This record gives sequence, structure tokens and C-alpha cells, in this order.
Amino acid sequence: MRISGSPDIRRSEEEGCAGLRDGLEAERKSFGARRGDLPMATAVQKITLSSSRDIPFNKLVLSQSNVRRVKAGVSIEELAEDIARRTLLQSLNVRPVLDADGLETGMFEVPAGGRRYRALQLLVKQKRLAKTAPVPCVVRDPSVDISAEEDSLAENVHRASLHPLDQFRAFQVLRQKGQSEEEIAAAFFVGVNVVKQRLRLATVSEKLLDIYAGDGMSLEQLMAFAVTNDHARQEQVWESLQRSYSQEPYQIRRMLTERTARASDRRALFVGIEAYEQAGGIVMRDLFQQDDGGWLENVGLLDALVAEKLKAEAEKIAAEGWKWIEVNVDFPFGHTHQLRELEGTPTDLTAEEQATIEALKAKYAKLEAAYENADELPDDVDSRLGEIETALAAFDDRPVSYDPAEIARAGVFVSIDSDGSLSVDRGYVRPEDEAPASTNTDGETGSDGNTSEGFEPSAPTIQRAVITIGGQPEAEEDEEDIVKPLPDRLVSELTAYRTLALRDAVANNPHVAMTALLHKLCLDTFQHAASGACIEASVREVFFSIQPADLKDSLPAKAVAERHQAWKTDLPKDEAALWDWLAALDEPSRAALLAHCVSFGVNALYEKGDRYGGPGVSAHGIQRRLVQAERLARAVELDMVEAGWRPTVDSYLGRVTKPRILEAVREAKGEQSAQLIDHLKKADMAKEAERLLEGTGWLPEPLRTSVADAAEAIDGNVAEGDEALPAFLSDDEEGTGEEDADEPAVIAAE
Repeated sequence: MRISGSPDIRRSEEEGCAGLRDGLEAERKSFGARRGDLPMATAVQKITLSSSRDIPFNKLVLSQSNVRRVKAGVSIEELAEDIARRTLLQSLNVRPVLDADGLETGMFEVPAGGRRYRALQLLVKQKRLAKTAPVPCVVRDPSVDISAEEDSLAENVHRASLHPLDQFRAFQVLRQKGQSEEEIAAAFFVGVNVVKQRLRLATVSEKLLDIYAGDGMSLEQLMAFAVTNDHARQEQVWESLQRSYSQEPYQIRRMLTERTARASDRRALFVGIEAYEQAGGIVMRDLFQQDDGGWLENVGLLDALVAEKLKAEAEKIAAEGWKWIEVNVDFPFGHTHQLRELEGTPTDLTAEEQATIEALKAKYAKLEAAYENADELPDDVDSRLGEIETALAAFDDRPVSYDPAEIARAGVFVSIDSDGSLSVDRGYVRPEDEAPASTNTDGETGSDGNTSEGFEPSAPTIQRAVITIGGQPEAEEDEEDIVKPLPDRLVSELTAYRTLALRDAVANNPHVAMTALLHKLCLDTFQHAASGACIEASVREVFFSIQPADLKDSLPAKAVAERHQAWKTDLPKDEAALWDWLAALDEPSRAALLAHCVSFGVNALYEKGDRYGGPGVSAHGIQRRLVQAERLARAVELDMVEAGWRPTVDSYLGRVTKPRILEAVREAKGEQSAQLIDHLKKADMAKEAERLLEGTGWLPEPLRTSVADAAEAIDGNVAEGDEALPAFLSDDEEGTGEEDADEPAVIAAE
């Protein structure tokens, strides 16, 4: 129930309210008097937004006021497909078209949103959108002072592009919601590989992504970090880079992959990436540049798989009856030194194989005859000829059979070739396994009676497969600024490479080879020269007990091996036949063969001289050898850069002190380049120096061929004092330390 008050009561209430208002007003004026009169606040003018409405498409026309003239971004066709898929996401900005009297005509021009208009126009043309389809538009008042050109410019200028990181994460969200990489690529008109790249970037450590978002890291650097999914390792490398002057992407990739094996490594090729991954191995891939198959992260697992596969192959070969099988990932150059190689007999061709060979030769001859007068062979014909040549060459590599009695005392080397294929080198007899020799009354040499008949070969055995990977221990950090002499072992390795290159050069210069041989023979015959010479006239090959790990794969090693095999194939096996063959040989061939044989006696190897009268070469003899080697190198114009030697971390830079590294960079690139790396730790300095020295042709002193001055001054008589030694060997008592203490003395071949 409602109860109403009397008029007197209402009047009393109104009077009370009026009094309250008067009191508040008086109080406000009093406050203003105390603080000073305050100005009244200006009322904020409210903004009126342009109206929006749907306008039939056929009532819209493209305005000439649109400032966009250059095509950029997604094409009109792709934008049309996107609108067809998800409809229009953003309204068009339009203005009424006025007639001469300023009245609206019912048509609307589009100054902002021209690309969307063209995409809709294309859909209409394709009959996928009706001409009268309503289009959401924002209609501008034609009476405003702002021009249509300004609206068009503002829409494009004020648009903020999406930060790349937001795009990466958005793709990641779509992927997590079930969309495939192909579906995402199709939806945004990009390649699948682009989607994979952006998804990979989103998986980088959140700490690094935050740094990238704050412009503390470039996109190229972030791409380099994406090579691995190990967030801890990514952050560790980033922290290390903060203390380094070099933060280039290649440096990041190198640091992230330094504990891995390349997919092009012979071990990876031998095992196969698929088998490695099936065993649980992880392959790191770089989606942003060519990575040659990536990197195998689990090197221990890879080595175990290699050992297992090599052992299985060795067990198959052991069934052939060999006495021993030596297994290794790789063998050093000259590993068959002092071993006798068995002469096997190639197996005969079968009738079917012979027929195949004849057919291939006939096809080859037919193709050659058909294009005999052609200036250039068509690609398909050239490819077919190459296939035929490869097929014919396969028949030349015939299996070889050996005498069972010889197999029982010989062995096999099993390793991995540089291309990842299995390398099986059969038929080598160790000196201790040779059958005892005896001389009969006719002066003929033969086997002892207990071995000539009734010989029972020992049961074939196989050594346990041992997988070893060569490598040099990391040198300790040397903070001293003194340029010490090069370590003896390093000099021995460098001169081993130089000796091999010198052999190759001498073999290609018969004139110098003849001169060197006559020089040595004259010294021995007329002067009775002391021991120690560059040319060993007995032409006994000098084995490098100390050598670089990659010497076997060097350019001179391959050249020497190929030339030796070519001569070996031509030479008769019988001694009498060999004499007749040599006598009938033409002079150029005799000279070339002599040069090849003489080259095997070249010894430019540095080794610790025997100072105590032991069986080794004296220090004086070593000096004399090196001086003669220098003369020989000048004669054949030896160039170690052309011979393939490069200053790398493994071959030189990681084996010397920091002052030596800086000295090399200073000589090759100048003082400024040396200053760029002089603050680095030794390991980082060596890596950076390798990059700086690449392509410069710089050589350490033991590999340089000097001009004809100092070496000519020191002829056959070398002084005993240190002044006769090269600079890199002077004061060799200093800085050799423990490294030389554990090395056995090297005995030079006579």
C-alpha cells in the first residue's frame, strides 16, 4: 500500500533540500575563495563514427583516389580465394558519389580497400559471387574536410604489420589444433617448407624468443639457433656469444654442431641415416640453408652402429680362411708398408657376362658413329654413353682368387671408404707370417721341407673389430705471449705432407729426378758423404710414423697411388720378362718410370736427431736432409697450396700457441684482422683464424719453398750450430715439454 504525505510535509522537505543546496553552494564558494577561483572544465567533444551498412556490390566503383599503385603482398587471386574461404574480414571504406548539384547518385566509390574490391570483382567475374551481393562498408560523410586520398593513405600507413614471432606462434597454435603443415600452407598461400621453417622457429627456447621479440637478436641469428631443439644448449651458446666479438649466424651453427657428426661423414654414409634413426639417433637439420643432410647428434650411437656393422662384414670375410683381419674406420697412408701383397688371379668372365660386354660395346660404337660429326652430343646421348662406360668399368673390377696356402698366412684390411662404401683390401702377408725360406744346392730359393709338402694352414681366425677414430688431444690454453718453436710432432706431420707432395712433383719431372739421383750417386761414389740425405738411392719407401690424420686423402697421396697402380698394371711380374720389357721401353717412358721410382726415395721428413750416436740419423744429418729437400723443392717448383694443404684447426692452428695463430693471421690478413681475434680463447681463436686464412694461400714455415739464397749458402756442409737451423726449429729445447717425452725416436730409412 502507498502512503502519500500531506502538502505541508512536502513543502517542508522541498525547503530543506533547497537549504542543503544553498549550504553546499556557499561551502563551494568559500573553498574557492580559499584556493582561488578554479576555471570550469571544458566539455570534451564526442566523436561521431562513420556509419556502416551493407551495399550491393554493383553499386560500388573503384576510386581513383586510392594511393596504392604498386602491387605488393598477396596477389588479388590469392586474396579472392581467401575471401571465398573465410568471407570478408574487413569492411570497405566508401564515399557517396555526388552529381554536379552535390546530390548523392546512389553509387559509392572505394578509396580505401581497393585490393579487397578487386578480389570481390574477380569472384563476381568467376560467377562465385552475385553482382548484387551485399558488401559491408563504412560510409564516410562527403561533407568532411578530410580527403579521400588521406583516408587511403592513413589506412595503409597506420596499419601495423604482425611481428614475425606472433606469426610463428600463430602457426604453432594452428598446428596444435590439428591442422597439418600442408593445410596451413594452403590457407595462407605459402610453401610447405615456409610453414616448417616458421614452426621450427617457434620451438626455440622461450628465453631466446623473448630476446628476439625485444630486438636483442636478429632473425638470422634465431634461424641459426633453430638447428637444434636442445634449449639448454641454445641458451649456453647465447651466453658464450655475449663474451665474443663474433655473433654471426655461422658461428652459432658451428658452436651448436661441434659435438656432432656430419651426415656426409663416412661413418654416417656407411651406416645409413635411416638405420641410425631407427636405433634412436637424432638428426639435426637446418631448414634455412643447405646442410648436406644435417648433423648426427648421437656420435656415440653412430660409432657403436659402425662397429657392429664392420664386425659383421669382417665375420663374413673371415669365412674365406684368412689368418687375420684388421678392422678400422680408416687406415693411415702407408699402412701396408713392409707387408707383401699377394698376386691374385682375376676370375674368368662367364659366357653371359662376355655377351653383355659385347652388346654394350656394340651400343657404344653405334652411338659414337651416329653422332661422329656432331659438334656437341645431346644430353640424353651423353648420359647413355656415360651409363655404358660405367657398366663396362664394372666388369673390369673382377673378383680375385688367391692360393689357399697363401690365404692361410695372409690377412685383410677392412675399413670405410671416403664415400661411405665398405673397403676390403685382401691379400697382405706380415713378415712374421712368411714361410721360412731355404736355399738348395742349385742356388734356388724355396720353402723348407717341412713346409713344401704337407703344409696345413692354420685355422682362419679373425681379430676382434676395433673401431678407432683418429684425433689430436686438445692443446692446453697457453696465455703466454712468447712465440715458441713449433712442436716436433707438428713439424713431423707438416713435413710428412711436404715429403709426399715433393715425391709427386719429382715423379712428374724426370729431368730433376735424374739430376737428384746422379747427385746422390756422385756424393756416395766420389765424396763418401756422411749419412742423411734427401734422396735415398736405395729407393726404399720411407714410412711416416707421424703423419696427419687426413694424409691418405690428400691430393699428392691420391696422385702417387694412381700413378703407382698404373705402372704396376703395366709391369711384367717375372724378373726376366721385366728386364726385356724395360730394355724395349721408349726413352720418355723410361724417364717417367725412373722419376716415379726415384720419387719413392724422397725423404724431406723432419725428426728428432740422434744426439748420442745411436742407430738413428744424427742432428747434423737431419739438417743436411732438410737443406737438400729445400733445393729439390725449388727445382720442381713445389707449391704446397696447389698440393692441397690448408691451415685448419686440425692441421695447424689448434696445435700451436696463440702467438703463432696471431702471427699467421697477421702475415696473411694484416694487423687489423689479428686484432679482431686477439682477445679470444685459444679454441675460438683457432676456429676464427681458420675462417680468416681460408683462400689466402698462407703456409707455415716448414711448408714454404724459399728463394735460392739461404739454402744455396748452406751446401753439403751444414754447420752444427743453431744458426743453420730453420727459424721454426731454433731453440727446440724450449717449449717441447712433455709432448716430446712420450714420443719414440723416429728411425729414418736408409
